[in-house]
Amino acid sequence: MAKIIDLRSDTITLPTPGMRQAMAAAEVGDDVFGEDPTVRALEVRTAAWLGKEAALFVVSGTMANQVAVRTHTEPGDEVILEANAHIYYYEGGGAAALSGAQCRCLPGRRGRFSAAEVEAVLRPADPHFPPARLICLENTHNRGGGSIWPIEQIAELAGLARRRGLRMHLDGARLWNASVATGIPEREYAAHFDSLSVCFSKGLGAPVGSAVAGTREFIARARRFRKQFGGGMRQAGIIAAGALYALEHQRARLAEDHANAQTLAHGLAKLPGIEMDPATVETNIVCFRVKYACAAQWIKQLNAAGVRLLAISADTLRAVTHLNVSAEEVKLALDVIAAQKFNSEMLP
Repeated sequence: MAKIIDLRSDTITLPTPGMRQAMAAAEVGDDVFGEDPTVRALEVRTAAWLGKEAALFVVSGTMANQVAVRTHTEPGDEVILEANAHIYYYEGGGAAALSGAQCRCLPGRRGRFSAAEVEAVLRPADPHFPPARLICLENTHNRGGGSIWPIEQIAELAGLARRRGLRMHLDGARLWNASVATGIPEREYAAHFDSLSVCFSKGLGAPVGSAVAGTREFIARARRFRKQFGGGMRQAGIIAAGALYALEHQRARLAEDHANAQTLAHGLAKLPGIEMDPATVETNIVCFRVKYACAAQWIKQLNAAGVRLLAISADTLRAVTHLNVSAEEVKLALDVIAAQKFNSEMLP
């Protein structure tokens, strides 16, 4: 196959011509001094979109989440989250290393848990116990297969947090996908949280950048931790322009990625050697189990055939649809997957 069809992640998207023009023409200044007009415009636009008082531009979703955790907590505090949450699973132990926070991981169902399950692990005030300070949710949930949190369930958790004096943070790296899929505006989800992060370099297709949003007081404190973590940038308007373009021009088209994910999921469900329930695909992430060979062997053969996927366990592969993969290429990828043959590489 001449063309590589890369479905590993929506992080591999390339800037569009319009985005490159916007970046080249961006007005810039020193952002650490608060003098980059394009960064300021992005922060104001993002905060308004999310219904928050202020926002802070950072280089990555990991930095956005870890700055938020540090802003909400002090060393020795406890953060409650789901066991497969990105903040815990994929951020290099950042909560422990950067905030001195202890993670209390709950078993979830496709990344989701209930208010009752949180209440059951809350401990009384006692010098023996770390004080619980923060509940973190992820919407959509990466390792949950792009699953969407029902807003009613979020509201129940927010009510519990208010009653028990906890704060709420949302890892909303793919919140845009949840909003497009449900029709619920991002600000309605955000209203239940004290802070949230959003990402511009995944589904929206910008080359760099995320933001953390909250109250003005929260963001003023977060700005200190962004600097402390090495995230202060200078003429950052060049990359902020790409993020601003993505937010204003490439959000609505996420529905195309969701449609392509459905095509992929229904096609995979028909193939022998694959376990796939299309009903589990809610946005742009498709996770499926493989038989006859381990996931690593599938990856090796598919790479050689020009289709790139990601192994997320010994027997599970992940495909993510995005703006650089067309509907026709999704169908071609299905043909390639269907053509794979295995012999002795059996799963135990």
